[in-house]
Amino acid sequence: MATIRMLFGVLCLAAVGSYRMPHRNLLGADEQQRVRLLNIARTQIGVRERTGQNDGEQVERYLATTGLKKGQPWCAAFISWVFKEGGYNAPRTAWSPALFNTRVNTKKPETCNIFGIWFPELKRIAHVGLIEKREGDWLISIEGNTNVPGSREGDGVYRKRRPFKNIYLISDWLKGKELSDE
Repeated sequence: MATIRMLFGVLCLAAVGSYRMPHRNLLGADEQQRVRLLNIARTQIGVRERTGQNDGEQVERYLATTGLKKGQPWCAAFISWVFKEGGYNAPRTAWSPALFNTRVNTKKPETCNIFGIWFPELKRIAHVGLIEKREGDWLISIEGNTNVPGSREGDGVYRKRRPFKNIYLISDWLKGKELSDE
């Protein structure tokens, strides 16, 4: 009987003690920022161009984030819009190569890092997307201005699965950033 009372007392102390302990978030600030941006991007999956000419209400919002009007390629503008909606001042570009420089480039395919695909015929990065996660030799991404086959001249926002070997560069625009940081 004494053992049961002792066990009950220990359980009560543990319950009372944990009640007064400060609550902590299990995700660090960086992870929270990445999850928030990823959730913003996820809300856009399924957005489609109105006529297939880089137009439509939401596509034009993406383009407006970078100062462009309808009719322009918008994969990088989509990325800029996601970061703007997340409270960041940068990046703000519709030019996909501008999303990569020595200040932000990384080798890590982390959630919400940006990847670029090289197009030899253009001699530049000509399509970008937001990394959702890596699964072995594959990247799962959310991309604007693509389609089911994965074209750089698509018709909407899609979740894509791409071979990691096709990724030319990765950038981390959240590295050392706080909200509304330039």
